[in-house]
Amino acid sequence: MARPLVLIPAYRLHRGRVSRWDDGAVAVPDLYVQALVRAKATPVLLPPFEAGAPAEALSSFDGLLLIGGGDVEPALYGAGDHAEQYDVDTARDATETALLREAMGIGLPVLAVCRGAQVVNAAFGGTLIQHIPDVQGLVDHGKPNAGGPSMHDVKLASGSGIAAATGQERLSCSSHHHQGIDRVGEGLVPVGWTDDGLVEALEGENGWVVAVQWHPEDTAAEDAAQQALFDALAERASSRSRRRN
Repeated sequence: MARPLVLIPAYRLHRGRVSRWDDGAVAVPDLYVQALVRAKATPVLLPPFEAGAPAEALSSFDGLLLIGGGDVEPALYGAGDHAEQYDVDTARDATETALLREAMGIGLPVLAVCRGAQVVNAAFGGTLIQHIPDVQGLVDHGKPNAGGPSMHDVKLASGSGIAAATGQERLSCSSHHHQGIDRVGEGLVPVGWTDDGLVEALEGENGWVVAVQWHPEDTAAEDAAQQALFDALAERASSRSRRRN
């Protein structure tokens, strides 16, 4: 049986980020790729596009994975710039939002990680906390681009898709994000929280859409519960692949 094809929108690396690649690059961190390969899916990278038809981009694929990275453009959720925002890429925002909307429209399974979860929330009218350290009472959720991740537990809603996939209602999670989910978007349901009350996981009311604020790829090679999120995406994608073929 052919492995399902999972599309991963890649992001730009500016000139100088990769030695001897003088014109920059388009890339996806290897841990995401490894997690999908372990799940018996075939990952395919898509560069950001300025404009185009997302339906055409998705027509040959069985699943969509939105990965981590820089901050979402604040205007997309009705906010202004923040002093701590970094690596905003409006072309990437447009690409991922268009692909997400099309995927949900045609019933493609979607797994969204960290920044990906924020894209999902913003795309459906939700808002973001722009800098977690600004909010009193929230614990350390890690610092992107500065030091290692923070390990913390996430409590999952009983009966949620994530709890079913992982077989657990409390996960130990690797986290490095300075922004977070604030008001939840339309058609999305919060299903995971840290002990400080911050929403760490969302699911779609319609279709298979799972969005997690932590980084399951960081520990998936050693933690079967984290790998199970990629396995669940691959399983859903396989079902779609069989119907498509």
